[in-house]
Amino acid sequence: MNVIGGPNMRTGFETFLIGRGYKIETPAGHPSTIYDYIKRIDCVCKWENLSWESLATKIAVTLPEYDVGGPKQHLGERSHRAVINALKKFAEFVENR
Repeated sequence: MNVIGGPNMRTGFETFLIGRGYKIETPAGHPSTIYDYIKRIDCVCKWENLSWESLATKIAVTLPEYDVGGPKQHLGERSHRAVINALKKFAEFVENR
């Protein structure tokens, strides 16, 4: 199983974030939130042993586990809640596909 996920879903998520106003790079020229969120989804896929596609089908169950009160809240809160924020954007992306 490819736990990192297919390039089409990653590219689609990147395009979705750009469409939502996220920038490709910071003013200093560094990779932006887009790439951080992609990396966070990669981590969740690894932790859950899922592909991006499988995570998409299970996002309604997985997201609450990483949110406040969930059994994996400590993982969702990493890096100022970057993991849960990435999962929430990924859920939006899945809903709008």
